[in-house]
Amino acid sequence: MTMTLEPAQTPAPVSIDLPFTAESAGIARGRLQAWLDEIEAEDERREDARLLLSELVGNAVRHARPLDDEMLRVEWRQREAATLSIAVTDGGAHSTPEVLDAGIGDTSGRGMAIVEILARRWWVESDRRRTTVHAEVPLD
Repeated sequence: MTMTLEPAQTPAPVSIDLPFTAESAGIARGRLQAWLDEIEAEDERREDARLLLSELVGNAVRHARPLDDEMLRVEWRQREAATLSIAVTDGGAHSTPEVLDAGIGDTSGRGMAIVEILARRWWVESDRRRTTVHAEVPLD
């Protein structure tokens, strides 16, 4: 008897429009957790991806404007077997997200430094109407 293995299915990309509020970070984290459960990602990588997504959403809500519909967009997809691509889009800001040198006593300014540590790479695309911060997270 010959057994034929089906090729692994890549999960469908996810795109969610969420209210432009801090609570959206928790909603996005929960949806990402369910998606990561489906693909059976390693536990440590799940936590890294969830934390990174929370930082990107929180950064958008704290420092940017909403999209024209008063929302923000969160997207993710599996790019390769071992890479998760995450993107958060907002209505733009007066500054571009960057890693800051936060001091020990500072109570803010560490979000993009966390992204820098957790992401394989990250970058920003921006025009007059929107900013998207992309990050790639290893899944292996």
